[in-house]
Amino acid sequence: MIEIRTEKEIEALRAAGRIVAQTFEELRAHIKAGAVLRDIDRVAERFILKQGAETLYKGIRQLPRQLPFPGTITASINNQICHGIPDSRVLKEGDIVGIDIGLRYNGWCGDSCTTYEIGKVSAETKRLVETTRQALQVGMQAAQAGKRVGAIGAAIQAFAEKKGYSVVREYGGHGIGRTLWEDPFIPHIGPAERGAVLREGMVINIEPMINTGKPDTRLLSDEWTVETADGSLSAQFEHTIVIRKDGFEILSLP
Repeated sequence: MIEIRTEKEIEALRAAGRIVAQTFEELRAHIKAGAVLRDIDRVAERFILKQGAETLYKGIRQLPRQLPFPGTITASINNQICHGIPDSRVLKEGDIVGIDIGLRYNGWCGDSCTTYEIGKVSAETKRLVETTRQALQVGMQAAQAGKRVGAIGAAIQAFAEKKGYSVVREYGGHGIGRTLWEDPFIPHIGPAERGAVLREGMVINIEPMINTGKPDTRLLSDEWTVETADGSLSAQFEHTIVIRKDGFEILSLP
């Protein structure tokens, strides 16, 4: 069921999104060369709990028999697309890492993702990260009441492919509310005419995953980490937004 949120519910989602954004600010100084992913995860968990929120990813399952996710954040390095586990790996100069944060505050969820450059990265890597950041903006601009969700994906796909990149197909955005993954599914590819109609008051997450190589993916044996099948770099950015009569509002800001 696709929910249309009241202004009171939107304010609750905004409050959750604000804590997500504040968690990113708390982590910023820790995301650097030499940092251990597990240590970054602990900083995030302490901060989230201190705000009176609860971690959302830790222990979550997408499938009934899937291993529960072990971290507070997801941390996806270089060729990892999404759902990377914050383990004992150490960030190195030239890496990129996508940090995704989800939490629940007063019964409502917040969710966002940012890709960080670690120290000095190559020109190719920097271009990928910036293109992905822009692709999110393009997708949000396409999220207009009366259009279908496919319009978001079509806009992202056209933008990314014009730049010479590919767009991940199997994974996409989603509705969000009291639970993390709600309807509708938000594809990051076209056609523009497919999917549910966007309506004022719908709250969704847009999270393009852009690859330097082909769009094909593979799931690792940990049952969570998704990486590019050809080993190419991948970047991701995500915001939670609400559809307004005349545009959209980002709910995952400080």
